[in-house]
Amino acid sequence: MAETVPLAERARNRRARLRLTRDGFGTFLFLIPLLAVFGLFAWFPILRAVVMSVQETNLVSAPTFVGLDNFARVLADPQLEIAVRNTIWFTFLALVFGYPVPLVLAVVMSEVRKGRGLFSALAYLPVVVPPVVSVLLWRFFYDASSHGVFNSLLGAVRLGPLPWLQDPGTAMPSIVIESTWANAGATVIIYLAALVAVPPELYDAADVDGASIWQKIRHVTLPQLRGVLLVTLILQLIATAQVFTEPLLFTSGGPNNATLTLLLLIYRYAFQNSLGGEYGMAAALSLMLAAFLAVFTAIYYRLTRGWSTSS
Repeated sequence: MAETVPLAERARNRRARLRLTRDGFGTFLFLIPLLAVFGLFAWFPILRAVVMSVQETNLVSAPTFVGLDNFARVLADPQLEIAVRNTIWFTFLALVFGYPVPLVLAVVMSEVRKGRGLFSALAYLPVVVPPVVSVLLWRFFYDASSHGVFNSLLGAVRLGPLPWLQDPGTAMPSIVIESTWANAGATVIIYLAALVAVPPELYDAADVDGASIWQKIRHVTLPQLRGVLLVTLILQLIATAQVFTEPLLFTSGGPNNATLTLLLLIYRYAFQNSLGGEYGMAAALSLMLAAFLAVFTAIYYRLTRGWSTSS
């Protein structure tokens, strides 16, 4: 009888392992299509870019190995400094205008008692509009003539007209304003979801202590959203460092390269420099940007690792 219990336990364990093996095999079968698609459209292009960065190729003729020459040519290009400076300028303006706006909207909307769903839908609506349509719409708004939408509004108070996209000083801020309008809605929804999770007892305690609205936001809302704010900040930094659609469609990098960004410079290398395209230089600059963002993100998470949980 003493041998029966171990034998029964071994049988149960064997059946459990067999069941786990079958479940794991079934899970693996379901993952194969996902892994294949992800590998084909995500990892393979990355590996292809690594190979192209050390080659001179037009994607038709046989490639020639050039080592690190493409990286040296990119670093020696005077347009690289312009693109880096413009990208940093765009990132700074996007943080000043685009980072606080969704938070303010979410806090205001969370205080609305009626019609919150309608306001949420209206806030998210610009995200649904295709980027090309958004840019064409705002190009109409930015018409430099006195009949443009914004210039008509300025004319009503005897100001303007302003050359919004034609002047190097106002072109980038104009693009940032449109980009903020087009992308803020998704972040607003994220903040609203995070605000729902804030315990209402904290606001009740703040009311008992006689806290003002600003004090409740400062001492209750912002600390409770610290983790979400840190995540959205790094996501915005990564997104703004890769801005491409707006400068391309609004100004094509002009006027006088005032809106030339890193991704737009990569596009120029690949498709506008010559008939064959400098695909090796485009791949080299792409890898340099990816490496910088990876290192920056790692440092950011290391520095802010304890901030999201600290009180």
